[in-house]
Amino acid sequence: MHDVGTPRTAAPAVSPLAGEPIKRADAERLAGVLKAVADPARLRLLSLIQSAPEGEASVSDLTAPLGLSQPTVSHHLRILTEAGLLEREKRGVWAYYRLVPSAIAAIAELLTPPRKRATKKTR
Repeated sequence: MHDVGTPRTAAPAVSPLAGEPIKRADAERLAGVLKAVADPARLRLLSLIQSAPEGEASVSDLTAPLGLSQPTVSHHLRILTEAGLLEREKRGVWAYYRLVPSAIAAIAELLTPPRKRATKKTR
């Protein structure tokens, strides 16, 4: 699968919970990613796509479960794609969306305090 668009937002390498101050640019990037997921419809989109049989879905697969119009779903998908959380693949007239697991994992890692990370890895 190839990514049609380049994500504009990437998670910073340093966690705001790492015990050292996060750089302004990193804070802005992380805030952009968090803002992208801080919407109930977008959280549901991530969940619906992740749980889809092939791990991917098109806009037409997502409008009915969300109860939103096609333009609104497309808008939310664009925001999640620009944040680097989804990748988009065009096949004919349809675009299919798939989670970027590394981006989701990076957010989880950034928001996990260092002491909790050490505990999780030793279990």
